[in-house]
Amino acid sequence: MSHDLFSDADDPATDARGGTLSWAGPGQQPLAVRLRPRTLDEIVGQDHLLTPGSPLRRLAAGEPGSVFLWGPPGVGKTTVAAVVSRSTNRRFVEISAVTAGVKDVRAELDLAKRELARGNPTVLFVDEVHRFSKAQQDVLLPAVENRLVTLIAATTENPSFSVISPLLSRSLLLTLRPLTDEGIGVLLDRALGDNRGLRTPTGGTYTLTTEARAALLQMAGGDARRALTYLEEAAAGATARGDTGQTARESATIDLAALEQAVDRAAVRYDRGGDQHYDVISAFIKSIRGSDVQAALHYLARMLEAGEDPRFVARRLIISASEDIGMAQSSVLQTCVAAAQAVQLIGMPEARITLAHATVACAMAPKSNAAYLGIAAALADVRAGKGGPVPPHLRDAHYRGAAALGHGKGYVYAHDAPHSVARQQYLPDDLVDAEYYTPTRNGAEAAMADRLEVLDDLLGKRPDRRS
Repeated sequence: MSHDLFSDADDPATDARGGTLSWAGPGQQPLAVRLRPRTLDEIVGQDHLLTPGSPLRRLAAGEPGSVFLWGPPGVGKTTVAAVVSRSTNRRFVEISAVTAGVKDVRAELDLAKRELARGNPTVLFVDEVHRFSKAQQDVLLPAVENRLVTLIAATTENPSFSVISPLLSRSLLLTLRPLTDEGIGVLLDRALGDNRGLRTPTGGTYTLTTEARAALLQMAGGDARRALTYLEEAAAGATARGDTGQTARESATIDLAALEQAVDRAAVRYDRGGDQHYDVISAFIKSIRGSDVQAALHYLARMLEAGEDPRFVARRLIISASEDIGMAQSSVLQTCVAAAQAVQLIGMPEARITLAHATVACAMAPKSNAAYLGIAAALADVRAGKGGPVPPHLRDAHYRGAAALGHGKGYVYAHDAPHSVARQQYLPDDLVDAEYYTPTRNGAEAAMADRLEVLDDLLGKRPDRRS
């Protein structure tokens, strides 16, 4: 359990019990701490939560209430809680669900009740709230219901599955989004230009090369804390290499080499909006289609390491399962749909495992594009103007007057026919001999080919259908 007001670096801070906290001097604090927003207007990337009259604005204005902040790491959940506390000078108490027990929670709530009686309301921030057991969450319920505290709970997992319903129903659920490259760029500019940001040992400023900036945006993956930590380490590396110059105000340069050395990994050359994006995803899909599971996993790793949106990868896997695998192993589509849902629920970095699961399933599966070719051929006929009127016996016969028009006359109900297959014309007259789906002999589709031969015979179609 920890207590932290996240005050300005040059201001004294007090813990939840009024004692003065001791901490490193301003120059020794991590960059991500020094640059923490002090007001809601300084928060980057969450504009959808900061509109006039929004719940966060009202909380910051002193209105009572409790919220759950759901989002991936490094998007500002702790920062939001601290800013809300600061805005009205309320006590700020932080509890980590990883280390706190029921006894700790009760102690903080008892103290908050006494402080409230003295006119000092408390903002209780519970980090990783999904790690609390049901019993621990139950302890919070009376305090939230009676507004003894303003509860701000942060989680990286969907609260609908990890938080008890009574607690969630008494709170607002706010979803924080991963920061875009533009948002991360704003933070990098602050770090390089703000007085609280980076300075060389001689007081000079740092300059980030274009190549290093692009690589840093990719490495960050929408995580502000990660971006600032990497930038700070790269600056320290540039300083250690002696790149800071000799004069007191000379600018130092952080290049790609300094960044790669600092984070101990190579920058992935991958432009999410350019040729590399399309080239890598193309290689990924073609490796799956070619059944090279090793290559497929390689390209998956390149995309994820470069910060590609895992939801995009999941969508491509669903398409591949339908286009390239199809009926040869139709269960792979179910695997990919489940993977896409799991990506939404758990996010990165754990989602990499689910995506790998689906990728291996796709690459290892027998392949068939027969369903893809079938719908393509059917669409081509429709676009060419083929397809006459629906045969009269197949038309809707449920409305008054339909019988007089001959609708439904002669229709044979399939379940009344042998094997539940009724021999009658289904296609329009001009397409009566059309063949769209031609199954392969790959995987489970071999059984479909055998089945199609039986159906063609029962329907009285040509017995020489190729398979």
